Amino acid sequence: MAKDSAETPPNDPIEAMLADPLVRAVMAADRVDTNQFAAQLREIARRRQALGQPVLPVEDIAVSQTPAAEGRYRPAVGIMLLNRQGEVFVARRLNRVQDGWQMPQGGIEPGEAPLHAALRELREEIGTDDAAVIAESRSWMRYELPAHLVGQVWGGRWRGQQQKWFAMRFRGRDSEINLATPHSEFSDWRWAPAARVPDLIVGFKRQLYLAVLQEFGHLATPDGAAPDAAGSSS
Repeated sequence: MAKDSAETPPNDPIEAMLADPLVRAVMAADRVDTNQFAAQLREIARRRQALGQPVLPVEDIAVSQTPAAEGRYRPAVGIMLLNRQGEVFVARRLNRVQDGWQMPQGGIEPGEAPLHAALRELREEIGTDDAAVIAESRSWMRYELPAHLVGQVWGGRWRGQQQKWFAMRFRGRDSEINLATPHSEFSDWRWAPAARVPDLIVGFKRQLYLAVLQEFGHLATPDGAAPDAAGSSS
């Protein structure tokens, strides 16, 4: 009897990942279009290769897709970027409407996968996306604007954001970080201990940042060191 071709693992690593029953189940639950998602993965790999940057391993690519806008919450991403010492990248905003320090974040464009958006936001905000994905948040996290900002930012369209967060390890040098990009949003930046980050952020985002740190805080260790299992939320 001829062997079922479905039992033969595909040579293409992306196809191999998409053939995994667990991945298929997650994608079906999230209503992900398989062909569109595979095309997005290949486009990310192609662009990074063209820039001479390491191509992200397939197992680091996020499966989740952007949910439909709900209750005027802007679909967005956030990045907890860690250096080799386990410190967190934070930057001070240029505009004073939302004065304060924050981690990189930004909106997701129509048809864009969350991971693609996260890498694009790094390029646009800090001039480099030379980072390895460590983890993705288990769920989408929300924050709401304070009443006096509703209608004042994002063209008045959104009351807050629903964000997919990624923890990443910065693989470049500090000298590669450049805030003077065509999409400049920050005036200054620093590496900060993870525990200090909630104290630096504007008040209305503090609960969101505490939730991010609860999920990713155990990863804020020196590169190569085992994550602190005691700090994990799992």
